[in-house]
Amino acid sequence: MSEAIAEMILPSTYIEVRAEGLIAVGSIATGNLGIVGTAARGPVGQVVALGSPADALDVFGAYDALAAPRLAGNPLSLVRTLEQAFAGGASNVYAVRIANGAPVAAHAEVRTAGDAAGFTMTAREAGTWGLGLRFTLTQAAVAEPWTLTLTVGAVKEVFTGATTQALATALAASTLVTVGTVENGGAAPVAVATATAFTGGSDAANVSAADLAAGLALLADLPVNIVLVAGFGADQAGAAVAAHLEATENEGRERIALLGARSTAVSDVEADIGSLNDDRIVLVAPGLKATDAADGRSVDLPPSYLAAVVAGKLATLAPHISLTNKTLPIAGLVGAYNTTNYKRLLQARVLLVRQKFGYQVVKGITTENAAFTQISVRRIVDYAKAGVRLGADPYIGRLNNARIRAALKATLDGFLSQMVVDEMLVSYDLDVSATRAQEIRGICAVTMTLMPTFSIDYIRVTMNLQ
Repeated sequence: MSEAIAEMILPSTYIEVRAEGLIAVGSIATGNLGIVGTAARGPVGQVVALGSPADALDVFGAYDALAAPRLAGNPLSLVRTLEQAFAGGASNVYAVRIANGAPVAAHAEVRTAGDAAGFTMTAREAGTWGLGLRFTLTQAAVAEPWTLTLTVGAVKEVFTGATTQALATALAASTLVTVGTVENGGAAPVAVATATAFTGGSDAANVSAADLAAGLALLADLPVNIVLVAGFGADQAGAAVAAHLEATENEGRERIALLGARSTAVSDVEADIGSLNDDRIVLVAPGLKATDAADGRSVDLPPSYLAAVVAGKLATLAPHISLTNKTLPIAGLVGAYNTTNYKRLLQARVLLVRQKFGYQVVKGITTENAAFTQISVRRIVDYAKAGVRLGADPYIGRLNNARIRAALKATLDGFLSQMVVDEMLVSYDLDVSATRAQEIRGICAVTMTLMPTFSIDYIRVTMNLQ
């Protein structure tokens, strides 16, 4: 139904409804995480939305043991990081699996009588998860059908056929494997009585900074608020992350990143912070203790995984709520510092965790040594920018006159005054105007002065005794 005045030909009353005064700012996401890392399965170079650790395992598979990674020196990082982020409280995650080239799917051969060729079974998804596949091929009695059983974890599939070709045809229904070209299809297969593992799978987990940058680029257009790079230290990821944050800010998709130091050593942390001075990058130390799901052992994880826990916690907080003194759900710290080193690193703008009442964030700070030291202030300003953008965009294309500008001012007033009520802002000044020259050029000028709310980092007590 049209709300504009129709062509006036017949005598009647014509009404035009002008709804500009009803435009309001919609909801704004503040806790969405974007993560890139390596995994044992799942699509490479695609964004997958996740809501729980179970989702992560279903899509990307279990990670390998930290002490004995399948590719030496390159333990799988994505699901391990997601595990920590969800433990911290994350609930909405955009994850990207990255790889150095194309991962290879695991495979196994079914042979025929005389050890002749039969067909190849290939895991449906590339990666080392396929190395967990096992198969047996048995026949209960002569002239009975052959039974091929596939297992991986708790999943089991059973297929039957009288010949090699019949088995291959039945396997077309498998959710675990695909079947290659069949040779000697009329012959009987060779029995495999003992569960036999698939071989040959690889994850291409030795990723570079270029692979990381490509993965981050896939997150650029998504409503991500917090960025994590799974398993990377700040020395490896800092440049790519800084470039990503700069590009997304220029496109109006502001976000912050939490990076772990390259190690827990004070000298390494100081080396990392020496190259960082960015209001959108947070450097986290030390490391943390965790239980490795791959082998059940207690392991020492580097600071990048503590950054994931902190990011998960941050995702649960409103923009104006500081991380300072917030408790993290971790089992212990690796490389915890003495008081002197805590002071040194805090003064250098490192976000640290210490054991106090549980394990607490000492101070929620970015690496910038200026106005946006507190993470909460950075997030308040980003929230205000997102809200003003959402509130102002519907007015583009409307009349540039006093009535429309008043409606725009009312929309923005409503949003900013709610920020004051929510204690994100102390106060604000707002002006919406346009000179005649600006009207001719199609410009409406919105000028704001915001006073964000700062959190308490220190309490100074003076006691006078009499």
